[in-house]
Amino acid sequence: MSTATAHPSHAAPAARSSTMTGTRPLLRASLKHDGRLLLPWVVIATALSASSVIFYPIVFPDQQSRATLSAAISANPALGLIFGPAYDLSTADGFNAWRSLALGGFLAALGAIFAVTRATRAQEDSGQAELLASGVLGRGSRLLTGVAMSIIGSLLLGVVAGVVTALCGGDWNASMLLGATFTATGWMFGAVAAITAQIGSDSRTSNSMAVAVLGTLFLLCGFCYSIEAPSWTIWINPLGWMHETRPAAGNNWAPLLLAVVLTIALVAVAFALQARRDFGQGTIAPKPGPARGTTLGTWRLALRINKGPFFTWVIAFIALGFVFGYFTTSISDILGSDPTVQQILASGATTPAELAGAFATTILSMVGIIAAISGVQVMLKVRAEEMEDRVEPLMAGSVARARYYGSNVLVALISPTIFILIAGTLIALLASGADLGVSFSDVFLQAVVTVPAMWTVVAVSVAVVGARPKVSIAAWLGVLASFVLTILGPTFGLDDWVLGISPFWHVPNASAANPDWSGLGWISLFTLGFLLVGFAGFRRRDLAR
Repeated sequence: MSTATAHPSHAAPAARSSTMTGTRPLLRASLKHDGRLLLPWVVIATALSASSVIFYPIVFPDQQSRATLSAAISANPALGLIFGPAYDLSTADGFNAWRSLALGGFLAALGAIFAVTRATRAQEDSGQAELLASGVLGRGSRLLTGVAMSIIGSLLLGVVAGVVTALCGGDWNASMLLGATFTATGWMFGAVAAITAQIGSDSRTSNSMAVAVLGTLFLLCGFCYSIEAPSWTIWINPLGWMHETRPAAGNNWAPLLLAVVLTIALVAVAFALQARRDFGQGTIAPKPGPARGTTLGTWRLALRINKGPFFTWVIAFIALGFVFGYFTTSISDILGSDPTVQQILASGATTPAELAGAFATTILSMVGIIAAISGVQVMLKVRAEEMEDRVEPLMAGSVARARYYGSNVLVALISPTIFILIAGTLIALLASGADLGVSFSDVFLQAVVTVPAMWTVVAVSVAVVGARPKVSIAAWLGVLASFVLTILGPTFGLDDWVLGISPFWHVPNASAANPDWSGLGWISLFTLGFLLVGFAGFRRRDLAR
């Protein structure tokens, strides 16, 4: 009786095939159940791009208004930190490329990151992965499914955004190239998330690491463009490749090839890391807890749950403080190199000190909006703990609902306050050392008066999680509205009542001769109202509903 022996050349393909077994049905099921979670990113990015080409000729109908727009953007380099370089603002497509390329790519990247983590580490944390693994499913199938979800979602986002923008009046070549940058950015950071899913100790840590990489590269890209850094600083940053495609100002498709190569390389690294880690554990293993519980009280529990993200945000805001502070010190050189700004200064319409004060106000508003994200995350963590059945055992004891919810709300309000003050102190120190005409007290006071606006944004999430947790995505409405109206609103010349929807619009310029403090009182009333709604809703509703 002879024994059949497999040829060595067939062993490797068979092994690879077994590790990917079940990928196709798993992908179909994932698209069916989680595909709808990709749609909001598609809709928002498409609306961002299409609205630019629709409203541009309405808001800026002639060359004079377009020249005024260009001057306004040149006079506020803080916008370059977010949107990157403005190559051509004289056309709708050029304006759309400036307004949408960076933000649309950022949205695509976030959607891809969350899709990958949700299909990989989140399933391991919830126990779904173990249930799936009990069937006919290869070890690498879930990771491949997550990567495929991000690729499909990013591709859909780019195609829809490009086609809709072109149908709304944009140039087909420029619009499709812009959509392609969204897709490429999503692919790259979906691959980054595939790596962090193997490194982080849980899904929350994995998401935080991937988003931190995205935020760091995003900030560095805008910073390098704003200070006109050497070109090599742009080309070592993957997000810089997207700007160098220059939609409507060159239409260079070649840099997208770099994104494809990087995506393939990062995915290969992710599979290599996955093959070397234990199921349910990351490369960075969590430390074991104490043998005996030491956390007494809801306040300490809230602090313990959010301790890791808190220190991560502290490091991030120290970095933000130094970057924004250095950027503030170079404002004179940046404005001095712009001939349009020089004409404005020569006409006596404003002074360098006033421009520096307005710049500091914009920078600190951005800091406040970013800080509000951390507060919203704390409130969404309350909902996550509730859905994982960790809150109900606490309520079964002597812990009152208001006490538990109040402890988390305090963390959500106090922690971003600390972050704003950290960044504000560093910005004030650096700005006061430069010859800008602003003092440490002026900039630091501006940081302090930004805090109430941030509280209002966080209070929106308190109301949503407390009263209507089923639509927890609405917790981000405050952040989204504040960003759009504070950063984008003025460029469209929106009416004051529209801009006033953002609480940051009511923050006065503390260095002005006669600042109007009444706005802070009004937004504080709204903050109190949102908090009351949140506490009343949490006290009356069923848990995990």
